[in-house]
Amino acid sequence: MTYRFTARAVAAEVDVDGEMQAGVAEEDEGFFLLFTSAVDEPSAQDISLGLDTYCVMTPDQCTAYGCVREVDLAGTLLTVSLDPDCLDDLELEDAKIEAVLDVPAESMDEMRDVLVKVLTFGREEARPRLTGFSV
Repeated sequence: MTYRFTARAVAAEVDVDGEMQAGVAEEDEGFFLLFTSAVDEPSAQDISLGLDTYCVMTPDQCTAYGCVREVDLAGTLLTVSLDPDCLDDLELEDAKIEAVLDVPAESMDEMRDVLVKVLTFGREEARPRLTGFSV
């Protein structure tokens, strides 16, 4: 099945402290998906712990690393397909999430650009297939 929501807010930031994040969220206390990664190359410790890729976060601070299989951006529809093995970690029931982006075009462009950087961070085998993006 597919979980579908309308995102009225997006995040796109490259932090001076070395973290990138891109995300989509409903208004107020609603559902969100936040994708984060480091800016610099993963450390030896990150690699040994399997933390050498991007992280996905959902409400209640649930996290999983390298679990996105595919992301498609078609107009204002962002579709994220997750590895079903990560659903318990993220406290989700559906491996496919669709976010209808109800945000200004410039915000969507910024989010798209940072999202590509985040999802292509780290080990290559954890990188999802990206469609509808300029990579």
